[in-house]
Amino acid sequence: MNNLLITLFAYIIDRIFGEFTFIKHPVVFMGELITFFEEKFYKDSIARGVLLVAFVLAIVGFFSISVYLYLDTLATPLTIFFSSFIASMFVAHNMLRKSVLEVLGAKDKKAAIAMLVSRDTQDMSESDIYKATLETYGENLSDGVVAPLFYLALFNLPGIILYKAVNTMDSMVGYRNERYEKFGKAAARLDDILNYIPSRLTAILIMIFAKKRNIFAFYKDGKKHESPNAGHPITALALALGVKLGGDASYFGKIKKKPFFGEGREEITPRDVTHALKIL
Repeated sequence: MNNLLITLFAYIIDRIFGEFTFIKHPVVFMGELITFFEEKFYKDSIARGVLLVAFVLAIVGFFSISVYLYLDTLATPLTIFFSSFIASMFVAHNMLRKSVLEVLGAKDKKAAIAMLVSRDTQDMSESDIYKATLETYGENLSDGVVAPLFYLALFNLPGIILYKAVNTMDSMVGYRNERYEKFGKAAARLDDILNYIPSRLTAILIMIFAKKRNIFAFYKDGKKHESPNAGHPITALALALGVKLGGDASYFGKIKKKPFFGEGREEITPRDVTHALKIL
């Protein structure tokens, strides 16, 4: 019951206050740990990537479990209050929502979307920009909101903090390029495993709140994504809005073939993005 209360309050705190700028964000410390290991011990091998994961999780795990055990000695109301406050720093719905609204309100929308996606933005149409915004929102709703809350509800503070450590490693080294193909593989695979249930749970929740009868309709297109997880919430969002997301996109000057997700029109409008925010 305490876990569920902490999960609820953490979400509410994030929705109301967002990030606390008066303290250094814990994810920054995680990033510094990852950077330290990479600078000192990088080697183009899977084994060295496994050591990175073990190194980061051992340190983060020690501190998160220590904090959890200490807070557990306090009176229950204080335990719930401080745990909720700490946990809210690992939930990103407020920041994600603001990022989407900034794209909608930006004068230079190409510059705004370039802050959220890795694809080339210079030749994007407005429809392409809104499509990329929706795809990013759908994917990050799982990684940044549902998954952290899921592991918080199950395992309290150690759950959400260790999940975020894995997610941060994946975002920093989990790339399929010459430097990280081997070194980042362990982090990327572990991130895939941890997001398996939350990504599908996110898709189901989207379908439920969009009042769709077949809440599993997302799976047909969702499994086409190169990621084992990202396609499901993106497809669910597309079905909820009656649009097609996905399709070919340019990365680093080269067109990448990508499947479509969902059914409906391909022209994406600001109203679709606003509708998505209202649904979710």
